[in-house]
Parts: sequence; structure tokens; C-alpha cells
Amino acid sequence: MSKNNSISIFDRKGIRKVWDADKELWYFSVVDVVGALSNSIDPRNYWKVLKNRLNEEGSELVTKCNQLKMEASDGKYYLTDTIDTENLLRLVQSIPSPNAEPFKLWLARVGYERLEETADPELAINRALKTYLRKGYSQSWINQRLKSIEIRKDLTDEWENRGVKEGIEFAILTNEITKAWTGLTTKEYKNLKGLKKENLRDNMTNLELVLNMLAEAATTEISKKDEPKDFDENKKVAREGGSIAGNARKNIEEKIGKKVITSDNFETLKNKKLLR
Repeated sequence: MSKNNSISIFDRKGIRKVWDADKELWYFSVVDVVGALSNSIDPRNYWKVLKNRLNEEGSELVTKCNQLKMEASDGKYYLTDTIDTENLLRLVQSIPSPNAEPFKLWLARVGYERLEETADPELAINRALKTYLRKGYSQSWINQRLKSIEIRKDLTDEWENRGVKEGIEFAILTNEITKAWTGLTTKEYKNLKGLKKENLRDNMTNLELVLNMLAEAATTEISKKDEPKDFDENKKVAREGGSIAGNARKNIEEKIGKKVITSDNFETLKNKKLLR
């Protein structure tokens, strides 16, 4: 398991966290989170008592904890209870403290917004548009990105029609497409751009995004024509669709004399004023 250790500051208190590159998840020290939210003078004991209460209530939160080695104040590494982001939010809801209230209000607001978006999907599109603008993306890039979301949805709908399961099978097929057009696995592509949880497409150049759309659109059309019957046939179609964009990439590179796949991500593109 490949991990990177770092400190996340919350309310001037250090919360240790570790990145699991294999699972692509952040894991946070439970004791640190409890200490920051509860202001307890003994967060370890607070967590011990809270664990007992959660177990009595039948909560699965405690079983979701993983023990990972984290650096302590003495500079040594000890096994520590940790949880991922999803379960961190569940932990926040279990702590009766004024410090936790802003998070609880935010969670309630997010939950309400998602329910509204289920009833009216256009709200989700408008929210995405505002988020991209707030981050500093240009209107033209956003329009292209929203088109890429539409193309991706067409592809996943086609996969579902062919019996492909959402989750790991979607990820495997996406990886096949990515490798066929970039020469890199999805993880290698994200590593090249220095990404962790960030969305890969949100960190592509305009040309990268266009070629990725071509790869996914081509895969969708080939699948509709060939009607793959099993997962292996879907993998073959994914490689064929990705190869079409891969050939286009090679032709472009030959004409412009440089690589299309770059290490540039959102931050570097913004600094170079390339998010036009």
C-alpha cells in the first residue's frame, strides 16, 4: 500500500491523515478529529466512550475504522484508528459539540440539495456550472466539460445496456480506454498530473479533453454496432474505441512536434492562463 502522510489543520489543531494510493482514499486519525470537535482534554478516552455508545446503538461506524501507523508527538509511528472521508462525516454527526454544528448544518444542506437535484436534474447542472466558474475555469472550457459529461453518460448507459456493472467493471473499462488512447493507465495518468482524489477530466488540457471525448464516443458507437455479449467483449470494444483517439493523438503529436499528454493540471493551467 502506497501512502503519503500529511497534516490537515482544523480550527488550529492538527488532524493527521494518510493517503492510500491503492484505494484512492484519505484516512483521518479518529482521535485527532474527536479532539478537534469535542475540545476534550482526553480525546482518546472520549473516543473510547463514544465507541461503546456507537456499538450499543448498533452503528457500523466503529467497524469501518482501520488501524494505520501514524506519527505521534514523540516522532514514532503507532497503530491509530483511522476512517475515510465518508465515515468521517458520519463521525461528525455523532459528536454533540458546538464545533460540530457547522458541519452538521452543511451536511443537512448538501442532503437537501441532492434531494432537490433528484427531482430536477437541471439544478445539478447549474450547480456544476457555478462551481467551475468559482474555481476559475473559463466559460468555453466549462461548455466543453459539460459536453464531456454528456458523452460519458451515453457511454455508461450503453455499458449498463450490455450488462456491465457500475463500480469496478466501469473502472476497468475506463482504464482500458484511457490506456489505449494515452498509453497510460488511469492511475499513471493521475500520478503524472499529481492528482489524488481530484477528477482527472477536470485537470485535462482542452486537447486532452477533446481526445478523451473522442475515445468515449467512439467506444459507445462501436458497442452499439458490435453488441458485445460479455465483459471480455466489452473490454475489446473499449480498447478499439480508445485506439481511435490514440491514433488521432499520435497524428497530432507528429504535426505539432510535442506530446499531447502533459503533467499540467488545473492549478498549472490556471497559472499559465490556458483554461480558455
